[in-house]
Amino acid sequence: MALPQTNITVFRLGLAITLVIIMYLSTTQFEYPVVENINDKVSHILAFYVLALFGDFSFPEHKFDSVKIFLLLAYGSLIEIIQYFLPYRTFSLLDLLADAVGLVLYSLSVPALRGAPLLRRRWDSKAY
Repeated sequence: MALPQTNITVFRLGLAITLVIIMYLSTTQFEYPVVENINDKVSHILAFYVLALFGDFSFPEHKFDSVKIFLLLAYGSLIEIIQYFLPYRTFSLLDLLADAVGLVLYSLSVPALRGAPLLRRRWDSKAY
């Protein structure tokens, strides 16, 4: 049985909200203690792992492939380009690398996620 449309809608809403929150946190001048207490590269890895999960579950008819990866890395690149023009932020290729690590970790965790009872319906579609 494939993922119900209601679940897909929830994942798409989660993806949109996560994209907005990450963009806000990446471009704001204010520091948030919860976010600032996490190592910067670890926060990039976690953020892009979550984006990969939401992106994959939002469009279950397609595998987590180069298209989804490219779009998420393009989003990460956009953030870095915006930060280049902000006086209180910096452009960092290491941040992009950390973003890519988050995506790779998601890809590597898919076999484990496929075995999780609450998540396995995502892979019942024809994409996998």
